[in-house]
Amino acid sequence: MRYSKSTIAIPPGATIREQIENRGIKQKEFALRMGLSEKHVSRLINGQVELTQDVALRLESVLGVPATFWSNLEVMYREKLARVIAEEEMEKDIEVARLFPYAKIATLGWVEKTRNAEKKVLELRRFFEVAKLELLDNLRILGIAYRKTGESGISDYSLAVWAQKARLEARKYNVLPINISKLKSEIPKIREMTTKKPEVFCKELVDTLAECGIALIFLPHIGGSFLHGATFYDGKKIVMGLTVRGKYADKFWFSLFHELHHIISGHISNVEETTPIEENDSDIFAQDTLISPTDFDDFVKTGNFSKESIFSFANKISISPGIVLGRLQKENYIPYDRFNDVKEKYEIEY
Repeated sequence: MRYSKSTIAIPPGATIREQIENRGIKQKEFALRMGLSEKHVSRLINGQVELTQDVALRLESVLGVPATFWSNLEVMYREKLARVIAEEEMEKDIEVARLFPYAKIATLGWVEKTRNAEKKVLELRRFFEVAKLELLDNLRILGIAYRKTGESGISDYSLAVWAQKARLEARKYNVLPINISKLKSEIPKIREMTTKKPEVFCKELVDTLAECGIALIFLPHIGGSFLHGATFYDGKKIVMGLTVRGKYADKFWFSLFHELHHIISGHISNVEETTPIEENDSDIFAQDTLISPTDFDDFVKTGNFSKESIFSFANKISISPGIVLGRLQKENYIPYDRFNDVKEKYEIEY
């Protein structure tokens, strides 16, 4: 017998046991009369094996109870057993669902708004395309390389949601076969886009990366994930998801080149999560691609960090002045509360 809060599943074997006990028949003798092994009869009585049509006919002969009765008992048992299992899985999944930022993603329209715990589970199962949330033991997509700025107990669950949405959106994109050599050659062209407005560079960037086998997806930030971007393989394409966390140009472009380096360096082929060393290497690549070490060192040596000098230097190396300011603030040459009007805020449609 197996039961949940609202269902009890009693196997036909319970009735068989009752019948043979009423007749004073021992299980060994009953097995001989049935022409079955004692082990099989024991498993039948305990509901561990299915009561087949053949067994139903044998029971009719041995116990004098119609085969249809036994067959119907088996059907009822299997149906109730399925309900019990489903209810048990639902209870477990309700606990798992509580770990996800459901209210946030419902606000974004990724799942339906609801306060019903079971409905949340069903929505999350649909979103993740799984029969039960228990199957999401490994929440991180295999080999995912991502950049985040902190740690949190719920960050992995937020990341799982975010990455799944990127995967779903990427299905809408047609991209060419993956071509890492072409991607490397396109880096200078992509850097040139930093001086353009989002309404101009977004399409150019998406198209350029699509030619390299990469589907670029823009998604909103999910609270608790501390996420800037994530990159992973999905079938025959690479999915790169970017948030516009802060919506500042310097953070956006730094995250983009950081993710591009993960691709170029093969980090997304790793079975495990990217290492701190790999993350640091990608940070350096992004930093040096945006502003070369030589150019930055020469500028710093001047000691002139006025707004005018920042614009002049940015114009000289053909990059957004906000990126120069962001670098200077990060390396403590300028306080974070100074010249922030220089930083351009992006409004990118998701």
